[in-house]
Amino acid sequence: MPNLIILRHGQSSWNKENRFTGWHDVDLTDTGIKEAKLAAEEIKNAGYVPVKLHTSYLLRAIKTANIVLEELNLSYIPTDRTWRLNERHYGALQGLNKAETAQKFGQEQVKIWRRSYDIPPEPVDLSSPEHPTNDPRYKFLPKSVLPATECLKDVLFRLMPYWQDTITADLYKYGTVLVVAHGNSLRALIKTLENLTDEQIVEFDLPTGIPRVYNFDDSLNLLNFNYLGDPDEIQRRAAEVAAQASAN
Repeated sequence: MPNLIILRHGQSSWNKENRFTGWHDVDLTDTGIKEAKLAAEEIKNAGYVPVKLHTSYLLRAIKTANIVLEELNLSYIPTDRTWRLNERHYGALQGLNKAETAQKFGQEQVKIWRRSYDIPPEPVDLSSPEHPTNDPRYKFLPKSVLPATECLKDVLFRLMPYWQDTITADLYKYGTVLVVAHGNSLRALIKTLENLTDEQIVEFDLPTGIPRVYNFDDSLNLLNFNYLGDPDEIQRRAAEVAAQASAN
């Protein structure tokens, strides 16, 4: 029976500082490292053994994945990395403090920028260091696919080919697949897997460092899904995500 384990990276330095991160590359905090280790423990306790790994190109996801595999003694499993699993590009918001931005523009406007399905923030200029064309890891990609800003709908559009052509093939081939990525790239995948509406996904808060498992039949029809871990801790971390854009 194929199993998909998705995991949002552990707390990053810009998560801690409550800043819009997007494609900006930042490291894990000590808390994030602990979250990655606890995620590995939950995966092990649930009896799952990943056989293939997928991550984004961003350090916080790569480091989380490496910690998880090391804790599980699975550092040898084959790994694919793709820009298609990157976090949503937050455009001109990248680097800004979320609470301060909410104080300036209002919580409702910031919620639209953060969580709406089809409304992106203002883009960054092509010359900006926040534009992916100026990052060497993307130099082999066509400039036309590199975003200056994104909404969740854009993330879903760029993610779907990778899900349909690569991850699903690995579920058939390997059985248990681990995907370590980001709040919005995983929310885009969750929207598809759980058939959520545009309105439902706006209210969906994905906590850092908590594995979420999807069980399929042999035809990849979804059977069930659930978080791994203590329900109270999961709720606490999800509430922290929801509160990030509060102006208070």
